[in-house]
Amino acid sequence: MSITTILKKLSEKEDLIVVPRGEYEVFLKFKKIKTFTPTPAHKRALARSIKNLKEGKTLSFEEFTRKLGIKD
Repeated sequence: MSITTILKKLSEKEDLIVVPRGEYEVFLKFKKIKTFTPTPAHKRALARSIKNLKEGKTLSFEEFTRKLGIKD
């Protein structure tokens, strides 16, 4: 077990977290993952789909596949 000294001026200014190096490296990999930012077109499509769902303008999976000709 190693002993670590943390300076008071470092710990007083900000929150300080100590984690094993392996966990820190896993965290850094997650940090690099891009997040999805919807465009205005995505937002309009989502609003339209929510409206259609509320109005009952939806197809079941079976109806959808039948219309595509996947399932007879």
